[in-house]
Amino acid sequence: MLIAMPDAVDTSPNAPDLPDAAITALTQSKKTLEKLLRLGICTEMDLVLHLPLRYEDETHVFPINNAPEGKAVQIEGVIVHTEVLLKPRRQLVCQVEDGSGSLCMRFLNFYGNQITAYAAGKRVRLFGEIRHGFFGAEMVHPKCRVITQNEPLSDAMTPVYPVTAGLHQQTLSRLINRVLNSPHAPSLLSETLPAGIIQRIRLPGFRESLQTLHHPPPETVAASLQNRTHPAWQRIKFDELLAQQLSMRLHYRQRRSRRAPRLGRHPPLHDAFMAQLPFRLTQAQNRVIAEISHDLDSDHPMQRLLQGDVGSGKTVVAAIAALQAIANGYQAAIMAPTEILAEQHFQKLSAWFAPMQIPVAWLSGSQKKKDRQTALAAIESGTAMLAVGTHALFQDQVNFHRFGLAVIDEQHRFGVHQRLALRMKGMPASAQAPHQLMMSATPIPRTLSMSYLADLDMSVIDELPQGRSPVVTKLVADSRRDEVIERILHVCKQGRQVYWVCPLIEESETLQLQTAMETYETLCKTFSGLRIGLVHGRLAAQEKTGVMTQFKHGDIQLLVATTVIEVGVDVPNASLMVIENAERMGLSQLHQLRGRVGRGADASVCILMYQKPLSEIARKRLRIIFELSDGFEIARQDLHLRGPGEFLGARQSGIPMLRFADLERDGALLTAAQAVADEMLNHYPDRAQQHIHRWLGQKTEYLRV
Repeated sequence: MLIAMPDAVDTSPNAPDLPDAAITALTQSKKTLEKLLRLGICTEMDLVLHLPLRYEDETHVFPINNAPEGKAVQIEGVIVHTEVLLKPRRQLVCQVEDGSGSLCMRFLNFYGNQITAYAAGKRVRLFGEIRHGFFGAEMVHPKCRVITQNEPLSDAMTPVYPVTAGLHQQTLSRLINRVLNSPHAPSLLSETLPAGIIQRIRLPGFRESLQTLHHPPPETVAASLQNRTHPAWQRIKFDELLAQQLSMRLHYRQRRSRRAPRLGRHPPLHDAFMAQLPFRLTQAQNRVIAEISHDLDSDHPMQRLLQGDVGSGKTVVAAIAALQAIANGYQAAIMAPTEILAEQHFQKLSAWFAPMQIPVAWLSGSQKKKDRQTALAAIESGTAMLAVGTHALFQDQVNFHRFGLAVIDEQHRFGVHQRLALRMKGMPASAQAPHQLMMSATPIPRTLSMSYLADLDMSVIDELPQGRSPVVTKLVADSRRDEVIERILHVCKQGRQVYWVCPLIEESETLQLQTAMETYETLCKTFSGLRIGLVHGRLAAQEKTGVMTQFKHGDIQLLVATTVIEVGVDVPNASLMVIENAERMGLSQLHQLRGRVGRGADASVCILMYQKPLSEIARKRLRIIFELSDGFEIARQDLHLRGPGEFLGARQSGIPMLRFADLERDGALLTAAQAVADEMLNHYPDRAQQHIHRWLGQKTEYLRV
C-alpha cells in the first residue's frame, strides 16, 4: 500500500520533503535544487505539475500611441536616450520610440551591465503596463529583451510560473521542458484513468493537458487559460480533486477495517437520562443521536463530525453518546480547547449524570497536584466512567481502564497529533480502537465537507431549540460610545446582564485597540453603580472559574472579557453583547461570540462597535454578520473571503491543500470526482494507488485523525 495506516505515520505539516534521484540528476546544481525544494518540487512529477500562474501575450506588438492603458502589453522600439538619474532617487531611465510615439522605461533597481545593454540605438521589446507618470507614458520595471530587426514574434502565450528568490523563469521553463521531452515522459505521464472514465467525463488526456498548459498552441483562447476554464485546466483540476477523494475514501476504508467495541443501545439508562432533562430535544437532535447510536453499535470505529450552529444543543448529544458507551461498561472522554468551555461541560455533565450515580472526572493543566492525582487514579481504575478536560486528557500520565469513546469539541482547534494522542489512549491495552465523535459550532459548507472532510461521516443539527429569541445585530461606530453606555444601563436596570468583549489583554503599539484591562477600569468609573467582572486568558484558572460562576449566578451584571468566552458559555439572562473593535475579528469568531446571547426568552442584541476607517475586507465581514444569522450561510461567505486553508485551520493541521481547483467554481468537477473515486477503488485499485501517488507523492503521510 502506498498509504500508511493513520497511527503509523508522521502527520506533522512540517515533515521534510526530500528530492528524489531523478530531480537531483536533472538540476545538476545544489543551489537550484534547494530553490526547487522551497517551491515544494521534489520529483519530476512535481516539476511538470508546477503549472503557470498566468500567461503573457507576446504574440502581438502594440504601437506606443495606441497601446491600451491598465493592462500588460508588448511594444517594440529603439532606445534613443539612456541616463542614470540621481534624484529623487537613483534610477535608470531609457527613452524608447517606435515611430508612433515614445515612452519612458524606468528601473528603480538595476545592475551596472543594464546601462550598457540598454544603450541608445538598441532595439528592444518591452512587456508591461503603460502608465502616465512624471516622465509621461512610462513602463516601470518592464520585462525587456534586446532584439534584432524583424525578429519573429512568439506564436503562443508565454507561461509565467510561481518562482522563488534566485530562481529565474527561464531556468524553471527549461527544466520543465526537459522532463516533458525526455525519453521516459510517456511512462511518467501515462494515464491513470481507465479509457471508459476519460470518455465519460469528456476531458482531454493527462499528458496532452500538461503540454497545452506549458505550451499553449497559437489558436488557444487566452481568456480560457487565464480564467482556467480551458479543457486542459479542467482535466488537471479534476485529477487533483480525484486524488483528494481517493485518498480520503481510502483512509475511510482503512479505518472501517479496524475493530472497535460494539456499544449497543441501553434503553433503560437512556430513558432515565431523558426523563430528568429540563427541556425537550429537537427533531434534529433526535436524528443525529440515532445516527451516532447506530455507529456506536458497530464493530468498526466511528469517525463522525457533528456540526451544529451556535446554541443548537451539541453538548447534550455528546452526553447521550457518552452514556451509551458507559452503559456498555466503557469509559468516555470529552475534550474541549479552553478551560472555561471544558469546565462548563464538566459542571453540566456532572449535574446530568449525578442522578444516575455516574462519576465524572475533571482534568486540566491548572489543577492542584492532589486533585489531579485523584482524577488520574479514578480514570485508571475505571471508577470515573466519564473524563472531561482540556489538552491534559491526552498527556502520558492519563491511562484509561477501558476506553470506548473520545469526544472532541471544537475539533479544528486541536492539531492532528493532539486528536490522534487522545484516540490512541484506547489502543495500547487492546487491539480495538475507540469510537470518535468530533463537534464543531463552525458550520462547514457543503463543498468543503465533500472535499476536505470526505473521510468523515457527517451529522448536522440544523434546528435551534424552541424558546430561543433571535439576536438583533447592530453596527455602531466607536464615536457613538455614549449611546452604547446608555443602552447598557437600561438593560442592567431591567435585571438582565451584559457582555463587553475586547480583542486584546494589554496595549499593543501596532494595533491601537481598546484593551480588556483598560476597558474594565474605564467601565468601573463609568458604571459606579454596577457590579462589573473581568475575565481573560491570563487569569489563573480558579479566578476565571470564580468570575464566570458569579456571572452565571447573576452576581456580576457586566462582564468585560476577551474572546475566551467565544465558545460554550451559556448564561440565559445575558441579553446584550458589545463587541469592541469588531472590524478586527473574523466572521466565525463574531458569529460564535454573538451566540453567547439570545439563550433565554428575552429579546437580545449584539452591538458590533467599530473604528473608522474600515478596510474593504472589514467592511465586507461586518456587512455579512449584520445581514445574516444562518451559520451555514455565514460559513459559506467566510470560505469565499478566507479560502479553505484558513477556514479549516488546514495550514496548521497538515491537510494538503488544493492548488488548482476552486471549490466554489468547480463544484461539478468535485461531484464527478466523488463518483469516479468509488468506481476506481472498487474496480481499478492499482490505478487508484498510482493516481494518489502522482498527486500526493510524499504528502501521503498527511492523514486525517
